[in-house]
Amino acid sequence: MIEWELYRSFSHVLREGSLSGAARVLGMAQPTVGRHIAALEDALGLVLFTRSPTGFLPTEAALALQAHAYAMESMAATLERTASGFGHGVRGTVRVSVSEVIGVEVMPAVIATLRERYPELKIELVVVNQVQNLLHREADIAVRVSRPTQEQLIARRTGIIEWGLHAGSGYLARCGEPASLADLASHTLIGYDCGTPFIREALRHWPQFQHANLALRTDNDLAQLALIRADAGIGICQVALARSEPRLVRILPGELSIALETWVTMHEDLRQNTGCRVTFDAIASAMSSFASQGIA
Repeated sequence: MIEWELYRSFSHVLREGSLSGAARVLGMAQPTVGRHIAALEDALGLVLFTRSPTGFLPTEAALALQAHAYAMESMAATLERTASGFGHGVRGTVRVSVSEVIGVEVMPAVIATLRERYPELKIELVVVNQVQNLLHREADIAVRVSRPTQEQLIARRTGIIEWGLHAGSGYLARCGEPASLADLASHTLIGYDCGTPFIREALRHWPQFQHANLALRTDNDLAQLALIRADAGIGICQVALARSEPRLVRILPGELSIALETWVTMHEDLRQNTGCRVTFDAIASAMSSFASQGIA
């Protein structure tokens, strides 16, 4: 059996591109990481890296093993997180996956409150718009915009988040407020560059927001929100968020509205993990409160 720490060093050399970089991350001596790579190559009967002036370059064999090594690393981290949450008191590490806007606008207050109440609880916040796979334990808890269908997941509906057209009051004072969707043709529109299949399908119903009509494009939700706040143009953002900012004005609410259910989900195996349970409840409560702010 090949020892796990050899694969761990292999993963970090792949990621960092050098022995020295992997050693810094792992907190090991560089020669130790080098011995791990040599031992793994010997055990597998493969050459995994070629040495070059710019660092360690992975061979085809190494690249073929990369996904499996990263999966082993993720599973080992999940094992440690899961085990750390059992026992007395609320403790351990919980990995939470949320979208960009929720990660910045909702989660900081949740995490601060949890840490104040449970100082032994650690939170890993993954802020991405891509869906993390809970069955593969890429995260312990996730906030999603659709109900999960996997039986192994616990899911709690936390409300509906509505998205609509908004602009800053400064932009409207400068450029006027559109009276119809057709009027948007004479305005600066903010939207996605590529987006996701879901976003592209949703916006298909509003041809005004086709790619060619967008003067300002970014796939980062926070950047879009910042552009709206900066009076750069008209864009789509969450109604609940805009209601908390008097300078943001909703445009044509009867013409463009996207309503998405929100769910907080967790793997059922973590039900008895006290850290995951209290984090799940806190996020669900915060998301319910956030969603209710968008209700007129």
